[in-house]
Parts: sequence; structure tokens; C-alpha cells
Amino acid sequence: MPQYQIMGDDLQYLKVQLAPQEGFYADAGHMIMKTASVNMQTRMRGGFLSGLKRVLTGGSFFVTEFYGPGDVILSGIFPGKIVPIQLQGGSILVEAHSFLGAETSIEYDATMARLTAGWLGGEGLFLARFRGVGNVFLHSYGGLIVRDLAPGETIQVEASHLMAFQEGMNYSVQLVGGLRSVFFAHEGLFFVTITGPGRVWLHTLTAEQLASALIPFLPSGQQGGININF
Repeated sequence: MPQYQIMGDDLQYLKVQLAPQEGFYADAGHMIMKTASVNMQTRMRGGFLSGLKRVLTGGSFFVTEFYGPGDVILSGIFPGKIVPIQLQGGSILVEAHSFLGAETSIEYDATMARLTAGWLGGEGLFLARFRGVGNVFLHSYGGLIVRDLAPGETIQVEASHLMAFQEGMNYSVQLVGGLRSVFFAHEGLFFVTITGPGRVWLHTLTAEQLASALIPFLPSGQQGGININF
């Protein structure tokens, strides 16, 4: 089994140590480095349909596979925490931009979000699905909140803060607060209501919040790139 080290504090990265023939795969854009002895291959896991559904989740059509011996270092794209989840034959549903990597024993697919929960929350019509036996690594945006819900216990989550939850939990979408809350209280239009039993993972920051916070500090006229004048 591959060995793992999660390193760093607010900008964490993952070191994967692979023995000969051990494998690990990751979404594109997360690798920092690998030792020269690690074989790297780009593949379409699960066939064409699975690849197409991953694109719809916001993931990548192809994934990058790594085979030992050697080390691979991966990182997320936002400040936040790396979240290890060990599956024992069950499955989780994940906001796809949070996926970092997984062992090759884990199936990476996608599923339609019930009642278009993802679409209404601005996250796409599909959720990524991971199932099997092995380790999956996610990266939260900002801080991490983990809630274990008892049978019948219910929470409401602003949709863009929902990172992952165990498949089989009952969930639905509700309009909360009406238009006044959206325009004046700056709260999300849709909440995802999730009922236990099961585990839910939340992140405290969204891409939209970070972008909104940075916009006032961008030079005028340079919000989409860098202007160079000669």
C-alpha cells in the first residue's frame, strides 16, 4: 500500500511514496514533482462515458497515473486542508473541484445530483463519485468542517460550501430566505438539506468568495490578465 505524508499548514501538500508497481492517480494540474523513477501516464479511467461525465462535474477527461517506485508530491489549488478519506467498499459524492488524488483501486465516476442540487448551487449538474477500497484525497477551500449526522439529524448547507458526503444520505435543495437575503444579506440562493446517518465534509471558503475579495486589489484593466506596454 502506498505511504502518505500530509505536510504544511494553510498551504498543504501531499507526498505519496510508491513501492514498485504501486499506483496512484490525480486530476490534472496538481503535481508539483516526482522522482525520475516514477512512471507517469495519462489515461481515461473508466472509459469514454466516465471521462465525459467527469468533464461535466468540472473534473478532467483524462487523469494522470503514477507508478512506483518513487515519490510524487501533489498540492491543491487554493489555501486549505488536504482531507484523507479511507473507503472500505462504500462511496462518497464530491464537488469535483475538491478532488486531489486516489489509489488505483478506487473507481472515479460521476452521478446526476438529485433535484439538480449541484446545478442550483452553481457546481454543475453532476457530482463526482468515488467508490471501492482504498484512500481518496480531497482538498478543502479554506478551513475544513466534518459533521457526523445521527439518524434523522438534518443540516442545511449553503450549496457552494458542500465538499463531500457519504452516498446514500438523503439530500434535497431548498430556496432559503428569498431574494431579499440574496441581494442584501449576501447569502446563497439555495441551501442543500442533508439528513443522517452519515458523514458530511464542508469547506469554509469558495472560489467565488476568494475572487470577490481579490478584485478590489487588481489594477484597473488587468482583471483578466497582464497588460504589457512598450
